[in-house]
Amino acid sequence: MAGQVRIDIDGTIATITNDNPDKHNAFDDDMDAQLFEILASLSPAVRAIIWRGEGKSFSSGRDVASIGTNVSELSHHELMRRGHRGIQQLWNIDAPVIVACKGWVMGGSFQRALLCDIRVAAEGTRFRLPETTYGVIPDTGGVAVLHQMCGAGVVSDMVLTGRVMTADEALSHGIVSRVVPEAALDATVREMAEQIAAAPAVTIKLARTVLRHLSQPAVRASMDDEMIYQTFLNRSDDFAEFRAARAESRPANYTGS
Repeated sequence: MAGQVRIDIDGTIATITNDNPDKHNAFDDDMDAQLFEILASLSPAVRAIIWRGEGKSFSSGRDVASIGTNVSELSHHELMRRGHRGIQQLWNIDAPVIVACKGWVMGGSFQRALLCDIRVAAEGTRFRLPETTYGVIPDTGGVAVLHQMCGAGVVSDMVLTGRVMTADEALSHGIVSRVVPEAALDATVREMAEQIAAAPAVTIKLARTVLRHLSQPAVRASMDDEMIYQTFLNRSDDFAEFRAARAESRPANYTGS
């Protein structure tokens, strides 16, 4: 069965679920479109949102096989514009978004989680930004948020080497606010959502707006840069050489162009 993103509404709490467990909830273009449609359809009556993954992982990011390919009628640049506009809807929703992190939280899905309000991790969760190991750069805005949280050293390490960050390290940097046993993850984020939903709606809305104003301008600027540079990379000689070398099982000869 093809992957999907589904939504369930229970009173004033909405739960968004990544449902592609056979691929650790890796996203493709169809799942992107489903997510963006869900975000656009959320009613003002929703007071808190949980975002979770079915199966073992929140999301392993993008299906590796789809990186560098484009089967859409849209240009690469337009696909990125659609992606940025779609995920930036998170900023226009009045309800805070709590992400239930478990298993793999990777790539663009890690970055999308960073654009949300709160992240809670199950023990054993692994975070990773592997884009440079596939010849591209992170392009979903999360690197700007990570830079604000961790500083340049940690972000440079993660982006340039693609290393894995553990849940405990993520907690130490403030990337997640809590680490809980995996069996308690869903109950924990549900309790948090209920606490938020029970507070005065206008109070939560204005508090969230204040917090967003602290970081949003820098994140928007970063996303603008990412869109330009990722579009260039997609047409660069080095990226063409990266794909050719992978396909031919030979060392790559990069020229920096």
